[in-house]
Formats: sequence, structure tokens, C-alpha cells
Amino acid sequence: MNDWAIEAKRLARSFSDVEAVKGIDLSIPKGQIYGFLGPNGAGKTTLIRMLITLLLPTKGEARVAGFDLRSEPKQIRLRIGAALQEATLDPKQTGLEFLRLQGYLYGLSRRQADQRIDELGSLVDIGDAIKRFISTYSGGMKRRLDLAAALIHNPEILFLDEPTTGLDPISRNRVWEEVRRINQELGVTIFLTTQYLEEADSLADKVGIINHGLLAVEGTPAELKRSMGSDIIIADVGTDTESAIDAVKALDAVGQVESHGTELMIRVSNGAAHIGPVALALHQRGVEVKEIKMHTPTLDDVFLNVTGARFEEVAAAEDVENK
Repeated sequence: MNDWAIEAKRLARSFSDVEAVKGIDLSIPKGQIYGFLGPNGAGKTTLIRMLITLLLPTKGEARVAGFDLRSEPKQIRLRIGAALQEATLDPKQTGLEFLRLQGYLYGLSRRQADQRIDELGSLVDIGDAIKRFISTYSGGMKRRLDLAAALIHNPEILFLDEPTTGLDPISRNRVWEEVRRINQELGVTIFLTTQYLEEADSLADKVGIINHGLLAVEGTPAELKRSMGSDIIIADVGTDTESAIDAVKALDAVGQVESHGTELMIRVSNGAAHIGPVALALHQRGVEVKEIKMHTPTLDDVFLNVTGARFEEVAAAEDVENK
């Protein structure tokens, strides 16, 4: 029995002389939430479009839900759901008509489709507006409707391309809860791209970061953050940096000390355990500490290390480009 929901080997896609995806290997087990991050132009969308059979690869091979990407695309489409960045909604349909049509296209009867729509009601969460034309919907309502349509046929694998972009915090949390539920209760494998690092950190069992068409790093959120090494204690010591550096360097737990203006960046293995001794050492040396705080490595630090840009800067640029 094959335990992989998605397998890809050297999967690549070129457009004329541009290599959008340069050869990616993926092994995503059934039932996993896989978070996929990357800057604009890194090949993220191209990879997704290949995996959902909208683009043929130039090179390499892949199996999705156990079926070959090249020779069995129809079998794959029956077993996946996809909510992409640009929702393909007919503004002249009502929300109810749209969801019923999606059900019919997957072979559901009117009764089965209505039952699924009722089950997905908490996710759609638009009340009587479901009977209104989609042209009257807000951006957030359209996103939730599109997500519900991707789930109408109980897919084995769900591809979510920035599913909560444009949603308010309450709606975003509701989508998070639904994503967890369909993963944990129904065993649906989820391939997730997101503009929110906390979304990947909270939901994903494993995270991959693509850069320049290659999978640059992969691991659990905890593993990726640990790969950055030490915690950092940041102490604002004013102009007395030389005395401060001498004071903290004497501590066994301190690995490295750097001075940036009035701040010391002090690397330690366990920031929570050593912030007290660092503060005490500075006090005993007579250094006046204006502020001291601890920074634990985050996924944003990992993203910066891999891509050279902060995740928020990349997300903001993509948001402007998509408007």
C-alpha cells in the first residue's frame, strides 16, 4: 500500500528559456498538512499548477493520490480539491447554485450535494447570502465559498493557495479550525501556501521553502527554527558597549556577542534560562541596561536566511501585485 499522498522526483517546468521550477523532490505522506512558502517568482504557483494537473511538467515525474501526473490526470482530479488565489466564481450564480453545480460535476445527486452544503455551512458562514448572487459578495465571502466548493466532493487531498488572504481575523481563525478538522477528523492531506507565517507555524506538520525554483529547505516548523541555532538576548546598554561585551563574554553560556549601535546581540543556547545571568553580569559590571529582551528564532528568520528577505516584505509585495 502506498502511504504517500504526493510524490515528486526531479519535477521541473520551463517557459521558453525560463526555468520556473528546476527539479523538485517531494514526499508528502497521507494525512499531513504541508506548508509551502516562497517569495514571488520562486516557482510556488507553477509547482501547484503542475500537481493539480493544470500544467504538464517539462521534466521529472509525480504521483498524486497514487496516480501518475502525466498519464492519469482524470483520476487525480476526482480525488483532489483546489482553492486557488483567483477564485473562479460565476457572478451571475447564487452561492447555493454554485455549490450545487460543483457537486453535480463530481457526480453527487441533489440530495447529496445539499447534504454536503449543509455540512460545510460553518465554513461558508454567509447565512442567507448563500441565496444571493455572487456578484454581491465581499472578497472574504468569495474566498470562503471557493474553499467550500473545493471540499464538496470529500477529496483525499486539498490544495489551498493562500486560503485566508483578505479575511478578517475571526474568519481566518474559523478557516484554520476547519482546516484542522478536515485534516484530523477526515484524514484529508492538505497542501497549503500562505501569506501568514503564524498560519504555517500553527497548522503545518512540515514546511518547505522554495527559492529560485528549488526546494531550499524542508522540515517541521520546530526543526527549521532550531536549525537557526541559538536564541538571542538583545540588551540596550547605551554607549558602554565595551564594558558590556567584557561582562557577558565571561559567562560560559554565551556563544557569541555582537555590537550593533547601542545594542548587544548575545547568542545563547537557552535564552529563557540565561537572560537573568546576563542581566546580573551587566549590573555587576556597572553597565546601565536600558532594555533587555530575548529573541527566539522564528520561521521568518528561517525564511530570511533562505531567501534573503523578510516574509512580511514578500507577502506585502505579493499582496500589492495581486490587487
